Formats: sequence, C-alpha cells, structure tokens
Amino acid sequence: MHESPLAGIVVVELGDSASAPFAGQILASLGAEVWKAERPTGDSSRGWGPSIWRGDGAAFHAINRGKKTIRADLTDAGESDRLRRLIVEHADVFLHNLRPGSAARHRLDADSLRSDAPELIYCELGAFGHVGPLKDEPGYDPLMQAFAGIMSLTGEADGPPVRAGVSIVDFGSGMWSVIGILAALVRRGRIGAGATVNSSLLETAIAWNTIAIAGFHADGDPGSRHGSGVAFIVPHRAFPTADGDLIVSCANDPLFAKLAAALGHPEWSGDPRFATNAARLANRDELERLIGDVLRTGTRDHWRAVLRPHGVPAAPVQTIPEFVAHEQTAALGIIGPPPDRDDIATVGLPLSFDGERPGPLHSAQPIGANDADLDHLLTHREPTPGDER
Repeated sequence: MHESPLAGIVVVELGDSASAPFAGQILASLGAEVWKAERPTGDSSRGWGPSIWRGDGAAFHAINRGKKTIRADLTDAGESDRLRRLIVEHADVFLHNLRPGSAARHRLDADSLRSDAPELIYCELGAFGHVGPLKDEPGYDPLMQAFAGIMSLTGEADGPPVRAGVSIVDFGSGMWSVIGILAALVRRGRIGAGATVNSSLLETAIAWNTIAIAGFHADGDPGSRHGSGVAFIVPHRAFPTADGDLIVSCANDPLFAKLAAALGHPEWSGDPRFATNAARLANRDELERLIGDVLRTGTRDHWRAVLRPHGVPAAPVQTIPEFVAHEQTAALGIIGPPPDRDDIATVGLPLSFDGERPGPLHSAQPIGANDADLDHLLTHREPTPGDER
C-alpha cells in the first residue's frame, strides 16, 4: 500500500482500558498520527494481569501500539491546557471514554472544543449512552453483556449466564466509534464541518443482539441458551469427535443434504423430521444425537477430510496455541512482532488494501514518552487564521 488511508489525519485519544484505546489503535493502523494522553498512573490496562510484558499488562501492549504517548494530569491546569491546545490547534479527531461529566469539568466537552475548532471530529465513547436515565452511570463490558441480554443467550441450556470469553462489547464499541469517525471525516471533506460522534458500550451490546431482538418482536420468544449452537439454525454447533470438538454448520437445506450424504446417511435429508430447517429446529435433540453418534467414531481431522469435498463448513474447536501455530494463520501474516525491536507478538489490522495488509505498528510506549515532542510542537508552531490543523 503506497499511502495509508488516513495519512495526515491527527487523532488525540484520551482513552482508558479497552474500548477507546482499541479505536485509537485501529486509526493508527490506518495511518493516522495518534497521540495517546494518559493520567500520571497510566492506562488501567497497564496493570492488567496475569500476563505481563516489560512491566505492563500484555493487554496494554495488545491495543496501544503505534501511538505517541503523553502525560495528561487533568487536575493540573498546565497539563490540562497543554492537552487542550493539542486538540484545538492540531487534531482532526478527539476520541475519549472519560466517565460522564469529566470532559465538561476540564473544558474537553464537545461544545467547548468545537467552539474553538469547528472542524474537529469529537467522538465520545460512553457506557450507557449519552441520553437517558442511566447516561451518567459508569460501565464495563460484562455489565453491558448482562444488561443487554447477551449473557441470557450465552452458555449451556441448563447452566448459568456466561460472559463471552473475549471483550466483544469493548472491542465492538471501538469499531463502531471508528466507523462513526470515518463517516464524519468523509462528511467534513464534503461540507467542511466537524461533528460530534456518540457511541457507547450499551448501544454496541444492543446491536450485537439484532437477530434476537427481531425474533422477540416477531413472536415474543425471549430466546434461550444453546451452548455452541444458535436458536435459528440446526445443525450449527460443536460435536464431540474422538479427539476433540468439531463445529459443523449447515445454514440451509442443500448444505444439510450434503452433510447427510457425507456422513453416510443420505436418507436424513428426505426424512420429514429433518428435510427443512424448520423441521430440524422442531427435532433438534434427535438430529443432534444422530449426528453426534456418527462424529464420535472419527477424529476431527478425519471428519474435516470427509466433509471438505462435499463443501460442508466445519472447523475444529482450537486452543490459542493451536490456531496461532496453524498454517492458515501463518499464511495471513496477521500475527507478528512490531518492526522496531524484538517484542511481544501482536495482532495486525484485519484488513487489506489492494491485497496488502497495513504494516505492523511500533511498540506501545512508556507513559509520557513523547512529552518533549508535544512541547516542541506547541512551542514552534503557532496557528494562524484559516490554518489547517
């Protein structure tokens, strides 16, 4: 890729934990110059364990690469003013996930900043959203998975509510924020005006429940837990094999017919109990028992070899070490160390442009590593009327 999509765009990120820092890293991966402002004690994720790398949590290294890092003690008038100047005089985008009310206390709210920088894209990533009776409440990923019903649909049918094993709400909120920022930048290029973009953990959690919400409004069914499966497709779950679990997915009737033939039971596709997805849903337990009985007789690799020629989607349930070492993962080249020194392996941007993935980002920096750069920037460049930030 000859030029990064966001080359020349300056972003100031006042993010903590996961959601806003993840958004900042996406923007950095796309070529933006991202200044990460941290309180003197650092981003919370610097202290997240148990995995530690060079004194900070591996989580911090995972989502804070490619950024310039400055200290910003908002309780210190000088440091707060320095941050505000960086935003007003130089930034195209300001991104934060401060607790409700905190931005306004430090004159970092949208009205204050955009009155001085009308072309600024201001993105606030909140917890429960920017309106409503809970708008001032703090929140984290598991709270939103609980509040928005995700946990009511996650886990085994007879088990307790389960949080998704990865921070889908945090990372999803970061992605939605980036989508909003990019859309606002396109709009600014067209009409010359900035925008205030609001996203939140709760709105993201609600969005992930799009299908379940539609189902509830269609027939009043609140949904239920199906373990590795889903409510609306059968078969579409993990089945035990002789050496581990294998996900088999047949999202339509022709695929089920191919599965039945591959497993040596072509009669299943003509059986009235199983011929259509609606019939398979009504007879889920019986069909899954029959499929499970067959799959237990061979290994995961055996069944993948059997199913592949028939075009039946299937994948082994792998551990992190297994999929990291897999040849497909290696072929994608998405996992690797930063280019600047021998460092922890991290995940690159899951996008390619003209067949080329954006290059790896430099390592996450210590708190205040670029304070001198910021002081030089603010000292040696004074804005003039009409000057582009």
